[in-house]
Amino acid sequence: MLQTAKEILKDAREKRYAVPGFNCVVDVMVRGILDRAERLRAPVFLMLLAAEIEEKTWWYHPVVVRAVAERYTIPIVMHLDHATELDDIRAALDNGFTSVMFDGSSLPFDKNVEMTQKTVELAQSYGASVEGELGLVGGYDLGGETTASNVLTQPNDVATFVERTGVDLLAVSIGNAHGIYEQLPKLDIPLLKELNAASKVPLVLHGGSGTPQDQIRDAVENGICKFNVYADSRVAMWNRIKKIAAETQRSDPAPNDCFTQLREALGDLVEEKTVLAGAVGRV
Repeated sequence: MLQTAKEILKDAREKRYAVPGFNCVVDVMVRGILDRAERLRAPVFLMLLAAEIEEKTWWYHPVVVRAVAERYTIPIVMHLDHATELDDIRAALDNGFTSVMFDGSSLPFDKNVEMTQKTVELAQSYGASVEGELGLVGGYDLGGETTASNVLTQPNDVATFVERTGVDLLAVSIGNAHGIYEQLPKLDIPLLKELNAASKVPLVLHGGSGTPQDQIRDAVENGICKFNVYADSRVAMWNRIKKIAAETQRSDPAPNDCFTQLREALGDLVEEKTVLAGAVGRV
């Protein structure tokens, strides 16, 4: 069943667990994620990255998610990730997304506030939640290119940003990064504690792929209520594709044989991250 981010993260913050968010682009991924989350009785975010949207994406992705969500009994948030244009946000809301993110992290503070506030005003008319970002999470984009260096979130800015924008959740920069890490990150947990104390809304960690499990646990214990996963999903599926190719004896394997294994590989990752988040059995 579809719900908003605000609805499910309130409980997560009160009880100190997190809800993992998984980027997905095709129905194989949607089913792989939801089937395992349902088995685990865990809430989940299905996220679509704005950079991966093509015209036909609007015809398929939200239609598929809306159609299948009612068949599951767990809370599902359909979330637009890292949008930088209001047109994309409006299109997502028109297509039934229950949560959207405006990423103004590369903008000056006041411009970030202005654009995030406009997003909140728009989303409220649809009953949807809004994620903002304060500070800058760098790393690598989908093409493997370096995006930017990290700019850590400043505690003194948090209360002002949340108050002026009205966001429902806030992504922060504490040493995390997007994509595959070249070296292990070291999350700044003391900074996170300050940010959590300053924020009235749940905090989000981007770049959850590849972050050591002990650091994720510390982050969840100290205020992170949602963490995002994508690179690890791609690695898991690619490794399974290579395994299928190496082991199959047929030149024309049945699609279901391939897709079932891909769903299982992704499901195993979903279970690993859900256990790590402390979200198992929260439904």
